[in-house]
Amino acid sequence: MADYYATLGVEKSASDDELKKSYRRLAMQYHPDKNGGAKEAEEKFKDITEAYDVLRDPQKRAAYDRYGEAGLRGGGQNAGYQHVDLSEALNIFMRDFGFGGGDMFGGGRGGASGARPGGDIKVGVPLTLAEVATGVEKSIAMKVLDTCDTCTGSGAEAGSTPQRCATCGGSGEVRRAQRSFFGQFVSVAACPTCHGDGTVVASPCRKCKGEGRMRVERTINVRIPGGVATGQYMTLRGVGNVGSRGGGKGDVLVIFEVEDNPRFERDEEDLYTEVLVTYPQLVMGADLVVMGVVDNEFKVKVPPGTQSGHLFHLRGKGLPRVNASGTGDLHIRVQLWTPETVGDEEKKLLKRLADLHGAAPTERSKSFWSRMKEALGA
Repeated sequence: MADYYATLGVEKSASDDELKKSYRRLAMQYHPDKNGGAKEAEEKFKDITEAYDVLRDPQKRAAYDRYGEAGLRGGGQNAGYQHVDLSEALNIFMRDFGFGGGDMFGGGRGGASGARPGGDIKVGVPLTLAEVATGVEKSIAMKVLDTCDTCTGSGAEAGSTPQRCATCGGSGEVRRAQRSFFGQFVSVAACPTCHGDGTVVASPCRKCKGEGRMRVERTINVRIPGGVATGQYMTLRGVGNVGSRGGGKGDVLVIFEVEDNPRFERDEEDLYTEVLVTYPQLVMGADLVVMGVVDNEFKVKVPPGTQSGHLFHLRGKGLPRVNASGTGDLHIRVQLWTPETVGDEEKKLLKRLADLHGAAPTERSKSFWSRMKEALGA
């Protein structure tokens, strides 16, 4: 006969908190996902989960203390009790430690009977390209579910307290064992009496109507790092909606929405912009001043004989790399500006220039793709 107390490594006088602490430690150690599905670890995981599932329930624990496993298989409420299989063990593990929607190892939010973890909140934050270039601190106003200040989250009117559900024993679930041609199946469903809470409130708080929480407005300050892009997000742990009946708080997901900038095109941390120049500037060369994203100035020296469409590269003048060191580049393309109208004097000069130059060459010394690779620094 199995010794459930020895299996969990606790004394017979162990409190509920001691049982839970010991089970969590052992379950994390022998969880199948953490041991590559090893059969020995799987069996150990089922044994400690079965022991915990019995000892956490006051009625099952009393029957076990008095009659051992035979007390669990006798008549009454525990009739038909069977050893848990792997599927049940995993369900118990996720049920009692809230790992259904959180991180499996080290990050989930646990919940006691009657307390459910709060939901997450998604908040979109608009950003300009200048804010992305430097990083920015934003104040975000939002509506959240917070603990009711009248019942302090219990959901019960003053002078009363929630009572453990007699139907499910506080687990929030009921199990039914059925036998069929293929063997025994155990179905698990939310308790019809407490609707999965594990507790029943006879006198609900009039302010929150037994929910234990109220919708309020909150403002949080968020430091957004430089280099973020549209669709990326950051998670603020434990500042979202509070759970019902004293459950822990959810998270806030801050989703970034970067506005388009008409002066720049973005390719991850690199920026591209165009500058219009005159024909004399391309022919004779010029010193240009180009405005950056945050209105900072960059000097670009255009050498004589530069072709329209040439790309200049300013290393490290782009956007910062998010969650990494280094900065992208700023690429500046010079394009010939063609005036829409010219005066008589300009027409004479242009005609004279055309006579001196003659027709433009029909071929280039280098192919288009060769010049494109050079422009891109390939």
